[in-house]
Amino acid sequence: MRIAVFPGGFDPVTNGHLDLVRRMTHLFDRVIVAVVRGRDKVGMFTWEERQELFRKAVADLPTVEVEGFDEMTVEFARRKGAVAIVRGIRAVSDFEAEFDMALMNRKMAPHLESVYLMANQEFLYISASRIREVSRLGYDVADLVPPHVRTAIREKLSQATGQ
Repeated sequence: MRIAVFPGGFDPVTNGHLDLVRRMTHLFDRVIVAVVRGRDKVGMFTWEERQELFRKAVADLPTVEVEGFDEMTVEFARRKGAVAIVRGIRAVSDFEAEFDMALMNRKMAPHLESVYLMANQEFLYISASRIREVSRLGYDVADLVPPHVRTAIREKLSQATGQ
């Protein structure tokens, strides 16, 4: 069985993330969305909330599971029996950071392949940090995230403002 790990913060999960996961299901027998515990970032959603939002987003994909992790990605992937770590690339700047990471991952876990999927054109400008930013500024992100994520963002922002 060919298992892929798709690691990230996913704060929040976007339609771009979901597009990548759907495409991964055609390449791998099983995809594990690995939600990393926040390290030094102040996010919108807790680690548990991010996992649950992604689980709901992929509920229709039987070969996809969502797990949280708080260790090096290569260690998590090794424990899960993965053959690949999959990441999305939106721009040249993504490639530069991912290239360094891939080389270090290969040093630590030579049996793991780093696989990169180019974002579809319609999702090139979507990032979780941009979603958080524009949501806080009042933009309706309905066409950028799954409906339940949009609802969760609105609820989180209402709680923050006390409305």
